[in-house]
Amino acid sequence: MPHQRSAGIGLGLALLSAATFATSGTFARSLIGAGWSAEAAVAVRVGVAALVLAVPAAWSVRGRWRLVRANLGLLALFGMLAVGAAQACYFNAVRFLPVGVALLLEYLGIILVVAWTWLAHGQRPRRLTVAGSAAAIVGLAFVLDITGGGGIRPVGVLWGLGAAVGLAAYFVLSARTDSQLPPVALACGGMAIGAVLLLLLGGLRVLPLHATFGQVDLGGHRLSWLVPVLGLSLVAAVVSYVAGIGAARLLGARLSSFVGLTEVLFAVLIAWLVLGELPSTVQLFGGVLIIAGVALVRVEELRRAPAPAVAPPPAPEPAPVAPR
Repeated sequence: MPHQRSAGIGLGLALLSAATFATSGTFARSLIGAGWSAEAAVAVRVGVAALVLAVPAAWSVRGRWRLVRANLGLLALFGMLAVGAAQACYFNAVRFLPVGVALLLEYLGIILVVAWTWLAHGQRPRRLTVAGSAAAIVGLAFVLDITGGGGIRPVGVLWGLGAAVGLAAYFVLSARTDSQLPPVALACGGMAIGAVLLLLLGGLRVLPLHATFGQVDLGGHRLSWLVPVLGLSLVAAVVSYVAGIGAARLLGARLSSFVGLTEVLFAVLIAWLVLGELPSTVQLFGGVLIIAGVALVRVEELRRAPAPAVAPPPAPEPAPVAPR
């Protein structure tokens, strides 16, 4: 009974994490519509989230600061690619695409990881992985609604695919980071580096970095700009990440990340309720194919995971949860 209760709590936390992560596109859309650049929205989001997570991150590495120094190079890459580039591309994608479509494009990053491990490391994908990748690619064609026009703007697709590359970088870099580095420290460090990099590039006028500080439109209501900023930073970053860590501790990293696929469903639902956006029937069918394809890849990963030869140590660190 205690095990079932823990599993139930873990499932609830995983769904909470997915649902709160899914709000980021809707909050970002309100800021961008008010005149914010996507890069400014990302910088504020990850900067505030890094400040909030600074204390628990410092606590998690107390007495083990050598881990941070040893992984400083990977943390820098993580902040540049998996945080800064991935989120900036996703937020730019929602400027031109429905939120659900942009997120579906980003999730193709999991398929890109399959291609990367095959080309770079010679790990030939197995049947389920091939079938899942094929389903995702076919689903992409339906999501883009190539034959029907679908109102899809190519520039938005390019930004969405850029976000997919960033998500793929997240998984690849997370796997290369020292497993003893606590996930909250990885997230906080990556967010801090990503925020500093975006602010630096904005200050050098390499990237557009501009914001307005009046009222914004969110779900048909005129609200202070602080509402979506706090929503992005606290709800879509801090709450989602902390809930994801809790879910990983109770369910395990693989199962909790599998439940995390519901983020796309939550994103579509939230965008529909708040923004009035709903993909077409053809695009929804394509989305189902993409989610099914990604799920097959996840199942193959689970099947290939070797059983431990000895009992694992108590209270292992969970795998990090991908920040959006």
